[in-house]
Amino acid sequence: MTDTAIISKIWNLAGVLRDDGVSYGDYLEQITYLLFLKMADELNKPPYNKGLKFPRLKDVEGKEIEDADFCNWETLVGKRGAELEAFYNQLLRSLSTEKGMLGQIFTKSQNKIQDPAKLKRVINLIDQEQWSLMGADIKGRIYEGLLEKNAEDTKSGAGQYFTPRPLIKTMVKCMQPAPLKTIADPACGTGGFFLAAYDWITENHALDRDEKEFLKKETFHGNEIVANTRRLCLMNMYLHNIGEIDGDTFISPNDALISDDGNRFDYVLTNPPFGKKSSMTITNDQGEIEKEDLSYNRQDFWETTSNKQLNFLQHIKNMLKVTGQAAVVLPDNVLFEGGAGEEIRKQLMKTTELHTILRLPTGVFYAHGVKANVLFFENRPASKEAQTREVWFYDYRTNVHHTLKKKPMTSADLEEFVKLYNPENRHKRSETWSEENPNGRWRKFTYNEILARDKTNLDIFWLKDKSLSDLDNLPDPDVLANEIIESIESGLNSFKEIMGTINGGEEK
Repeated sequence: MTDTAIISKIWNLAGVLRDDGVSYGDYLEQITYLLFLKMADELNKPPYNKGLKFPRLKDVEGKEIEDADFCNWETLVGKRGAELEAFYNQLLRSLSTEKGMLGQIFTKSQNKIQDPAKLKRVINLIDQEQWSLMGADIKGRIYEGLLEKNAEDTKSGAGQYFTPRPLIKTMVKCMQPAPLKTIADPACGTGGFFLAAYDWITENHALDRDEKEFLKKETFHGNEIVANTRRLCLMNMYLHNIGEIDGDTFISPNDALISDDGNRFDYVLTNPPFGKKSSMTITNDQGEIEKEDLSYNRQDFWETTSNKQLNFLQHIKNMLKVTGQAAVVLPDNVLFEGGAGEEIRKQLMKTTELHTILRLPTGVFYAHGVKANVLFFENRPASKEAQTREVWFYDYRTNVHHTLKKKPMTSADLEEFVKLYNPENRHKRSETWSEENPNGRWRKFTYNEILARDKTNLDIFWLKDKSLSDLDNLPDPDVLANEIIESIESGLNSFKEIMGTINGGEEK
């Protein structure tokens, strides 16, 4: 059976469970638990004989119950009805207390399929395939396909953890990560950047044994504070042959912004979470849930601010080795916001070589109303002189129209950008813009030109928006409708942030 057929088969059952109130995200979680157990069972049998050990059922204190059933696939497939439901509930609770990747996969796990008969159908569906015999590329495509389908369920909010793969692949293609180098993502979501980097390295280098071992166990490092998303990331990585089923996890559950852990990396590839303010949810004395703004008071930050994106930008800079490189997806406000934003932009250009900014169109993210850019920069040793000499801009926003369903952005759409970026020698570039060709999308601005702009504004554009002057070239109605929706939602988000400031930081 092809990977497309398997994805379709597994996902079709999601529709049945949807009628029972099981969301797509909950269904994907159950698939993850069961798939992990099934693969562990396969690895314990010939020809693998890994000897992976699973505990017996545990009591509420986390101690194994003598003579109880083992928390493994073989026991699970042998049960039915109410006995199956009870055992599955106990299994999830028991495995959540384990160490390493096993415990992280099952952290805060719950059974969301309350009908034992339908739970049995999902188990049988997983049991029909020999997952360990599939190549990592096939297993990876199957799971990535499920993640993308889940991201399309916009009501669940899962899309914020899923960066469009064409954009990720373009960023990796520009960075060209090398073997025996470390790669980090402080907000790794479902692991898209890691997998694209893994594919790039394996496809473009003939790896020796040590390089393969390093790639599998030491290359990738990430943070993901949402337990459900972290488990999806770990499973996604494992299915791509990254990490060990009984090994330590390389995805931390800690908030990356809390402190500097001292680790430094060769590359940082990331799309920090959407939303301008950093906040945490608390319960007040009256039992009411409130949101409280967070300002990370870190001595290694240039500025103290509650702006989540600016905090991530400062943190990413500090994560890099002396000549480390970063490619980061950030919203427009990072480019023009005054106060702390202005000072952070100045410091970024002084201490790193901020060499490229890719302006992205709307309609490419699953979260509506997002106007984003990709910032490419390289760390530099301390110096009195600014490390940025010029910044190259590629405007792939003006007069570009995409929708997620009818006209999604593809890797081919960004081929011109990659060619102009010139990853083989990015110091050798040529503008496509000129006085004679004002429609060129590729243009550079010097450090002094940017510094002279009000608030050191990096929100630079020069192309004429045709939709404002040429009624004959209006986009299709569905594209226009999508842009109107995105503009309204973007405006609402901005209004909420303003009202939050007026009301003492509490979002209304």
